[in-house]
Amino acid sequence: MTAIGFLAGVLTTACWVPQLLRSWRTRSTKDFSWLYLIVISAGVALWAVYGVWQADAAVIAANVATLCFLLFLIGLKLTERRREVAA
Repeated sequence: MTAIGFLAGVLTTACWVPQLLRSWRTRSTKDFSWLYLIVISAGVALWAVYGVWQADAAVIAANVATLCFLLFLIGLKLTERRREVAA
């Protein structure tokens, strides 16, 4: 069952990679609302906490990796906003 959990985590976390690459290349995160990024990040963080509580390495790994991707997107969005304000 652990292998299934890790595979599920890899697949769902990997879904973020194309969007991360596109956002990085275009330097645009306009399609992401702040509300979406905040709510999904909070949910993923809570899943990671739940994984720690349950001592489930697959849940922890997948959600920590996803949270890192989301934080990267938030960082890009903040950078984009600073550029817009400065312009």
